[in-house]
Order: sequence, then structure tokens, then C-alpha cells
Amino acid sequence: MRASLLAFALGVLLLRALPVLPSMPLLAALAVVAFILLGTRLVAVGAFGLGLAWAALHAQWALEGRLDPVLEQRVLWIEGRVSGLPAVDADLVGFLLADASSRRDLKLPALIRLNWYGGPRPLAGERWRLAVELRSPAGLANSLGQDREAWLLAQGIGATGSVKDGQRLVAASGLATWRDGIRQYLHSRDPAGQGGLLAALVVGDASGITDAQWQLFQDTGTVHLMVISGQHIGLIALSVYALVVTLARRGYWPRRLPWRLSAAVLTIATALGYGLLAGFEVPVQRACVMVTLGLVWQLGRQQVRLADAVLLALVLVLAANPLVSLLPGFWLSFGAVLLLLWSFAGRLGRLPWWLTLGRAQWCMAVGLAPLLLALGLPLSLSGPLANALAVPLMDLAIVPLALAGTLLSLPWSPLGDPALWLAGFLLELLLGLLGLLAQLAAAWQPALAPAWALWLAGLGTLLALLPAGLPLRGCGALLILPALFPPVPLPAEGQARISVLDVGQGLAVLVRTRDHALLYDAGPRQGSYDSGARVVLPNLRAVGVDQLDVLLLSHADADHAGGASAVAKGLPPGRVLSGESHRLEPGLRAQDCTDGGSWRWNEVSFTTWWRPSADSNASSCVLKIDASGERLLLTGDIDERREAELVASGLPLAADWLAAPHHGSRSGSSICFIDAVQPRGVLISRGRHNRYGHPHPLVMERYRERGVLAYDTAELGALSWTLGRWERPRGQRERAAWWRLSPPTP
Repeated sequence: MRASLLAFALGVLLLRALPVLPSMPLLAALAVVAFILLGTRLVAVGAFGLGLAWAALHAQWALEGRLDPVLEQRVLWIEGRVSGLPAVDADLVGFLLADASSRRDLKLPALIRLNWYGGPRPLAGERWRLAVELRSPAGLANSLGQDREAWLLAQGIGATGSVKDGQRLVAASGLATWRDGIRQYLHSRDPAGQGGLLAALVVGDASGITDAQWQLFQDTGTVHLMVISGQHIGLIALSVYALVVTLARRGYWPRRLPWRLSAAVLTIATALGYGLLAGFEVPVQRACVMVTLGLVWQLGRQQVRLADAVLLALVLVLAANPLVSLLPGFWLSFGAVLLLLWSFAGRLGRLPWWLTLGRAQWCMAVGLAPLLLALGLPLSLSGPLANALAVPLMDLAIVPLALAGTLLSLPWSPLGDPALWLAGFLLELLLGLLGLLAQLAAAWQPALAPAWALWLAGLGTLLALLPAGLPLRGCGALLILPALFPPVPLPAEGQARISVLDVGQGLAVLVRTRDHALLYDAGPRQGSYDSGARVVLPNLRAVGVDQLDVLLLSHADADHAGGASAVAKGLPPGRVLSGESHRLEPGLRAQDCTDGGSWRWNEVSFTTWWRPSADSNASSCVLKIDASGERLLLTGDIDERREAELVASGLPLAADWLAAPHHGSRSGSSICFIDAVQPRGVLISRGRHNRYGHPHPLVMERYRERGVLAYDTAELGALSWTLGRWERPRGQRERAAWWRLSPPTP
């Protein structure tokens, strides 16, 4: 039975690794063969095939549930129910719309993620009629960073969009409304200024956690404490069970009610109730299943193996939604539990509590490292110490106080204020402690490791966590090293590795020679979103850049220089050059770009061209790179007038690759400029469905007429190639993954 359950789970998990999905006839044949094998001695093989067929079928349904392309960017009137908790950020409200329908009987996705700028705040459970502009579910595509397409698909979201207008049809009701009310109450009371964190712990709403707080939790490896996890569910369940047992032993429990059955029922009900209140994410599902199974088996007077409970929880979670394997949280949740089982097998009851806590933190720090590296997540060097301090404080004080304060506030709000304020004060204290630890050792993002190094690291982890004295245990650390310090391929002399990052509506280009690195522009910053911190800096570190020689900011507009401060803070550059140094933050210490400036790194030549101007776009500093005769021209946001001046300057403009001026805007890419450059390919860095209409159809027609191939980050994702090897750029979306929107062929 265990082998069959494990085989089914492995079949479902294989879905993540598939480049393309099997066709429906092939799926049907696989399912038939699998069912036949279930009645033979090859039952495990049948279970594996059944798991794969079940997962692939769900994937097909999810892809078919995406927005019909004919509805893309059309303004439609639709009706639906607000699902979950809307997230509020300044004048922006984000929410999910479920059960969407149209009076024109259009085929709409079952779940749509919407943003409403400057509109009223919808409440959970309300029904609205909305004018929306819908888009296919997509996101940025870089070598490192959240795969938003996979995340949306796993959540069942088939479209995203923006609201233009709307009217409320039906008032709020149901569990979601109750959750929203509790969240608003916690935010309004804001105990000790920590209402957002308390809402995350009580109702699972993380929208009130600031970017600075998220960064702090990431640096100290404590993100798992700020969302409702299996750890919190287990704590609440244990508390309820212990309370019933204590009352029964002291004679305070009604004799007519069997205390053992009552304890089990109350504990399961409490765990499920808290899970529903928290949104019932994957870690919560796992914990609820394990609590239920453990208590049911305990009622039957059977000794339960914890590993069996974990396996059954894994199978049930995957059977309910096979696409959860696309979520990092799924892997981290089950990975953490399995690591603890491996590390404490047969020793849990024999260790003092303080050794148990210390070993648990050591297991998490070492054991999850390969998984974090495989998922492209940073490692926290201060994580073991931070968790050793934070876990007891959170589990034994903050969470119980937050829940008790919330419950006491339901009948009369002043009853819960003391507990909530104390919980907020302890959170403030915890943030201070974590801040000190983050200053001592922040998160570390190693370069991306090859698959062989990750497999070695996984094996090394299992060996390192074996009991002391067992053979080969000492070899574990050696096997982990290649993943922590992977070999980084560097370009040869006379060549440069080019990476046009996918930063949305903006620009960031990494140019790397054998011994040097230059970043041309640093991506956009809009409101609280800083692509320099979220996209550019992690991806620089992912390719092994530990020193930035030059940060060249074409001009000071937010879509080009917005992320500069975050990049400079994480990787202090040797020099900062810009066409508008006076408009940049003083801390950058930027110098003016020079006209005719040039330097040479590893037999690769760099030349700048610049003219001052009162117009920001026209002030862009142009950079030309020559590697073994193959050339790249980066133009910022120059317009036709500046292009004419550049042509008249006498600078040799012929280049194989041209970054389209101003993201392909109609203001640039004049005919005379294109003819002077004569590129083989034009690079367009822009946001999908951007409000500026970039690139302009007229501009793209000019390039097509001259046989210039277009490489668009909105379609292909991040672009990378080696200048000097005469190869074409490759897009991140060209890497096979069945859930990605198919990119066009350049």
C-alpha cells in the first residue's frame, strides 16, 4: 500500500518536469493501462501511471480554462463574486473575481485576478458588475524569480485584468466576509503598529506586510513564521487536545461524554476551523490531514507511523490539486516535514528539549539548502539562530495571544485589546531582534547551480543529517559545496555575455566580459515595487556577478533608473555614469556620461555618445559594445532628433544588434537611423500590454521591411547570448515548460 501511494505521488510530481503535455488520446490510453495494472502485481506501476494521467488531465483543464485570446485587451462588462480577501495598497485594490459571467454569454475563466486603481474597495463575498480589460495570465520570465504564470495556473486563475468601472449588486456574506471583517478590525486597532502582521497570523492575509518586513524575514529565514503554516495548526490542535485531557484528568469533564472521542472531535474541528479562517493553503492542508489521521488512528488504538501520515497527506493534497507541485511553498512545506522525520528517526523522545530545538534548526538550515537553491531562493546565514529565538516566541506567545485577543474581541472589542496589544508589542520586539541578526548576516544568493550539483547537494544533505558515528556522514558537507559555489561559465577573451533582463516596462542590460561587469540601466520602480531589488539584483547574483565595475544609467526616468539604488546597495559599483547625473539620488555619486568616452575590457571595446538636453529622454547616454567585430548598440530613450545628431556625429553606427530607442516608441527608430545601423536584430524591452502601446506598429513595420528580426522581452522573456560568437539571442520562454504561454519564433 505504501509503495502504491508513493508511486501515485511520484506520478503526479512528474508533471512539473514535463516540457509538453501528452495529448488527450494518449492520456486516455495511459489511464486505461494504469487501471489494468492496478489489478496485477504491477500495482505500483499502475498507481504511477494513474498519478501522471490525473495530473496531466488537471493541467489540460487548467490550460483550457485560460482566457480566450479573442477577448484579450477588450473592455467587457462581466458579473462575479469577490473571492478571498482583497489586497489594498495605497490607491490600488487587488481582488479575485469568481464565477464570472457575461450577458453576451462569453466563455470566461472561472477565476480572474483584477486590479482597480482609484476605485472603491470591494468586500469579500460581494457580487459586482464590472467593466474590465482582461489579459492572459503572464508574468516576467527571467532565469531567477517567481514564475508568475505557474503560480497563477496553480491558483486556478485564468486571466488578469484592470477594472474601468463597476457597481455593487449584492452585499457581502459568508465566511470570506467574516475573515475580511476580522482583518479590517486588526488593521483598525493596529496594536503596537503591527496590525498587518497580526492579520497575517490570524486570517492568513499577507497584504499588510510591508516590503521592508518581507525583506527582513527573507534575510533571517523566518518567512514561514509570518504566514499560517502547519506549525501553527499543530500548535492550536495540540493546545485544544491538551485542554480536554487536563479537564478529564481533574474530573471537570462531563462523564456522559467520552473524553477521548470529544478531544479528537474538538481538535479536528478547531484545526479545520482555523485552516478555513486562514485560507486553507498547502501547509495548512497538510497539517489538517495529519492531525485528522493521527487522531482517527489514535481512537482506533492503533500505533501510527508519522511517515505514513505524511505520505497520506501528500497523496491527498496532490489528488485534490495536482498543480500545487508548481508552487515553491508545496515543496518547502513537505520538504521540511520529511527532513525532520529523517533527522529525528528513532531519537525524538531521547533528546532534551533544548537539543531537539537546536537540532531542528540545524536540520532546516542544512536540509532545505538544496531545495532553496533548486527553487532559486536565497539562503539565510542567520536563519538557524533567528529561528531558535523566533519560533518559541511566536508559537508560545504571539500566535496564542493574537488568536485569544481576536476571539475575545468578537463579543466585545475591549475584551481582546490587552492580548492583541501584548502580541503587537512582542512582534515589535521580534522585528528588532531580527533586524540585528540581519545586519550581522543577510540572505545570500549563490549563483545558479547545474542540475548535477543540486542532486549531489541533496545526497550530501541526507548524509550530513545522519546520526553521529555512521559511515559517510562526513562526506555530506563535501557533496554540498558544488551547489553552494558552482562553476560559473565566463566568456572568452574578446567576447561578452549579454543579458537583457525581463523587467517589464523598462530596461536593464547586463554586459559581462571575462573579468568585468557593466549594467546598462537598472529597471523600473513604481510605488512599492522595485525591480532593482526584486529582479535585477537577484539575477545578477544568479549568474555569479559579485562585483559591478560600471553602472551606466542612460537617463534618470524611473523605468530606467528606478532600480539603481537597490542595485548599488546590493552590489556597490566602481563607477556610476549617467546622461542625467544631476537628477539621480545623491547617494549614487553619479558622474556625467562623456561624449566619445571609451575603454577596453578583455579585448572588448566600449564607446559612449552623449549630448546634454533639457528633455530627459533626449539626454540618454548611448553605449556601443564591440566584441570580435560583433556589435551591440544600446540607445536608452533617444528620439528622432537625437538619432539624426548621432548619425551626423560620424560615430561608426553599424551594429548587429540594436536596442530599440524608447522601447520601440513612435518617437524613435527613424528610417535614416535604422539604415545607418543596419542591425540583424532589434531588441525590445517592454511590459506586456503596456499602456503606452510600445512597440508602435509603424516602427515594427520599418524593421520588418528591412529584414530585421525582433526579439521582444514581453514575448520571449529575458534575452541572453554571447557577443562575439555570432549567435542569436535566446529567450527565457523558449525553455520548454508546458505551462508557459508559447512565444513567437523570431
